[in-house]
Amino acid sequence: MALRYKYKQPLILFLCAFVSLWFIGSSCKNHNHPDKKIFHYNESSGLASLDPAFAKNKQVMWSTHQLYNTLIEIDSNMQMQPSLATHWNISEDNLVFTFILRNDVFFTDDACFTNGKGRKLTAHDVEYSFKRIIDKSTASPGAWIFNNRVDSVNGFTAINDTTFQLKLISPFQSILGILSMQYCSIIPKEAVEKYKTDFRRHPVGTGPFSFVAWEEGQALILKKNENYFEKDAEGRSLPYLDGIKVSFYDSKATEFLEFQQNRLDFIDDIDPSFKDEVLTKTGNLKKTWLDKIELHKHPYLNIEYLGILVDGENELVKNSPLRFQKIRQAINYGFNRKKMMLYLRNSIGIAAESGFVPAGLPSFDSVAVPGYHYDIDKAKQLLAEAGYPNGKNLPEIKLLTIPIYGDLGTYIANELLQVGIKVQVEVIQKSLLMEQTSKSQAPFFRGSWIADYPDAENYLGVFYGKNPAPPNYTRYKNADFDLLYEKALSEKNDSLRYKLYQQMDRIIISDAPVVPLWYDMAIHLVHLNIQNFYPNSLNLLELRRVKKL
Repeated sequence: MALRYKYKQPLILFLCAFVSLWFIGSSCKNHNHPDKKIFHYNESSGLASLDPAFAKNKQVMWSTHQLYNTLIEIDSNMQMQPSLATHWNISEDNLVFTFILRNDVFFTDDACFTNGKGRKLTAHDVEYSFKRIIDKSTASPGAWIFNNRVDSVNGFTAINDTTFQLKLISPFQSILGILSMQYCSIIPKEAVEKYKTDFRRHPVGTGPFSFVAWEEGQALILKKNENYFEKDAEGRSLPYLDGIKVSFYDSKATEFLEFQQNRLDFIDDIDPSFKDEVLTKTGNLKKTWLDKIELHKHPYLNIEYLGILVDGENELVKNSPLRFQKIRQAINYGFNRKKMMLYLRNSIGIAAESGFVPAGLPSFDSVAVPGYHYDIDKAKQLLAEAGYPNGKNLPEIKLLTIPIYGDLGTYIANELLQVGIKVQVEVIQKSLLMEQTSKSQAPFFRGSWIADYPDAENYLGVFYGKNPAPPNYTRYKNADFDLLYEKALSEKNDSLRYKLYQQMDRIIISDAPVVPLWYDMAIHLVHLNIQNFYPNSLNLLELRRVKKL
């Protein structure tokens, strides 16, 4: 049976009703209509909500990014730029942030408004949207972004229609990055009051695209917002596309086949089963694909690492050789990260030979923060200094990992064996690993950390002594580190703050509560008729300026 006929008959009729208006949907034979430019992509993990208050994963983030705007956005260089706000001011004590809003932004037309006509966005919408996030009745997984940071009484205030004010409890410079998150998308109160819990599937925003239809598990359809406020450098209205269609094939094999047959315009990442078919070991397209598709690679703000529990009060740590700093350092020196990336990752990612803060952030500097590189002699020297020459009498160490990283665990174990460190790799389910790390029951484990916002504080907060697990899964505590972290929170000067971040990162590398593996890389396969497709290091799907030829 052809893949395009997997949809149920009612859905086909449902979608075709919209196709008759603006020619959308491959199932209705208008996929290549010359007058309409529709961007097609797939979400194999499905979509739980279109409410930005629940934008906790990539699937919801990508969809809500097309439908809504935030006060601030992040550009391709990871710099903060105005979006709904034209500019902002920060008080001398770093506690009050005042935002001046654009005066030409309108919500899309919807039945929730008087006469169904979208109204102008105001600062009152910003106040409402942010208060809704921390409202317990909303039960937003994003409430943490403001908890213990924003004044609970007067934290959010609309001074007038175009001026919004945010008040912090204590200085926290990263608040600007937080305001760029999809959780902080601005929504109208009328829509929430009209649709109540169904707002999750009836979004009303100010974004470049507006909602048409969503048949859960089947397809999501968005159309161009004809009244969108942004224009390009030549004064042309954005977006260039006429619409977006998202499919929900749960099979990566089906997704790849759809892409091959030009029914998807791009795919995000490559399933391991197709990796060697498409990519060389050096991470480039194989010759058979060169004239068919483009390969887009760029830094992705995620670090893969091995975590080491270092809480001296924990009984598991008291009896573990990993309590010794030199053993942890020996592990860091004892395996070849570059070879690992070449043979197990097809060079997708960068060997983590600097700090815990990954490449792609403005503060990243591999010279200022030298990390670990493969040095078997140095590893053996450290073992001997720790009292275990050539690993003699060193107890076996258990490494916990999840199924998709089992091969990496085996590789590292084999490499460390040459040093004299015996590692037993135990593969468990992700949910169990998360539970054990959260309860400080995993002495040695594989982990990853994806940025919520583009600031190194997002990574260094993982080691702040006052933070519990999560995010401090290693239970690391260092008084000097904590003082630097607290100082960085209130430092407005970027250059000075970056130097503080680098100081902290050097401390982490020296103490070695983690073994950095690689700085991740986002990889996209894109058809040749797609132009201006440039996601950023947060791997956020940006379609405002995309053109489809």
